[in-house]
Amino acid sequence: MKTKINVGVIFGGRSVENEISVLTAIQAMEALDTEKYDITPIYISKQGNWYTGEALRKSENYRHMDKLFKECQEVYLRPIYGDNNLYKVKKSLFGSDVAAKLDVILPALHGTNCEDGSFQGTIEMTGIPYAGCNVLASANGMDKITMKMILAESGIPVIDYTWFSDKEWFDAQERVVERVEAKLQYPLIVKPADSGSSVGISAVHNQKELIEAVENAVTYSKRIIVEKLVEKLKEINCSVLGNYYECEASVCEAPIRSGEILSYADKYLGGGKGSKGAVKQSEGMRSTVREIPANLPQATTDFIRTTAVETFKALACDGVSRIDFMIDEATDKIYVNEINTIPGSLSFYLWEATGVSFQELLERLIAIAFQRKRDSSFKTTSYKENIFNYSTGALGAKGAKGSKR
Repeated sequence: MKTKINVGVIFGGRSVENEISVLTAIQAMEALDTEKYDITPIYISKQGNWYTGEALRKSENYRHMDKLFKECQEVYLRPIYGDNNLYKVKKSLFGSDVAAKLDVILPALHGTNCEDGSFQGTIEMTGIPYAGCNVLASANGMDKITMKMILAESGIPVIDYTWFSDKEWFDAQERVVERVEAKLQYPLIVKPADSGSSVGISAVHNQKELIEAVENAVTYSKRIIVEKLVEKLKEINCSVLGNYYECEASVCEAPIRSGEILSYADKYLGGGKGSKGAVKQSEGMRSTVREIPANLPQATTDFIRTTAVETFKALACDGVSRIDFMIDEATDKIYVNEINTIPGSLSFYLWEATGVSFQELLERLIAIAFQRKRDSSFKTTSYKENIFNYSTGALGAKGAKGSKR
């Protein structure tokens, strides 16, 4: 009998996007082929504790977190290379302290402390194959400032922007405002540099609104980016699947927004209200009201799909990402807005519209994870020679820098 691959689906996290991550993970676990894969759900709480248990697979259980945690087992990974085990925090008197052995990890994490390379670095320490972007691509993709610097240097169009730190704002607010207004004209958009799901983002039309928006944004991030707001805006999203050297683009979508920017409610609550005004039950990015495929001229579609692939490669991505574009309908100029290296719902709806089922998407993500692991095994990580076995005099008792002449 063929042994199944055990997939650790990790989600939640110390992030404002914790709940959205739960929805992404549950959708993925429902779509995985159980003939090929065993599934180990692993939830990271908002406090940073890790849990596993079948109760984590049902969204309604997250309404009562204390009860949910009692039905689950607290676990942890050891940062030792080659150790694929998930360990129980509370070991029983008899029996193993291993809760599961993970063959591959499927991250379904969003936002700060999760999608920004922090989690990826932890998994790199264990050597367990994992789907999606590595540490570098995750960090660069999450930080909107760094991302725009890389894309601009690569010849990929981005909107005019400026940025500053929270400390600059606290110490010299007037000077920062002057700098912003000298470079950009209202209306503007203010964003935390490293958050997602439209959290902390505001459109501003004057100095008073600018100050209020920055005061809000600094509660989420230590770096703030301010961009020119495109007033006649059409937003287009496109997903890319593959690795840093071979990848393909999905069809495009046009999400429908209720205001000047695509809000959290637009993304996850279909505008935020049901037919009678009640808040709707979220289904993650599945809840977004969208036009798919986007009704665009063929030349525009081709440009966006090509640029999406170029963006994916410029940031050295792996797995599946979603690249969000802005079309200025006043000038017909197209800009890359941002990349989501672990997109909500893993962008399965874009791939289904392209002809790739959610199940096939997940299989390809897992295959890419194993391929990256194989590729990395051919790279040199250390030299066999031990310099301490050589007595050439090059190293003194305090090392080369400590030697006296």
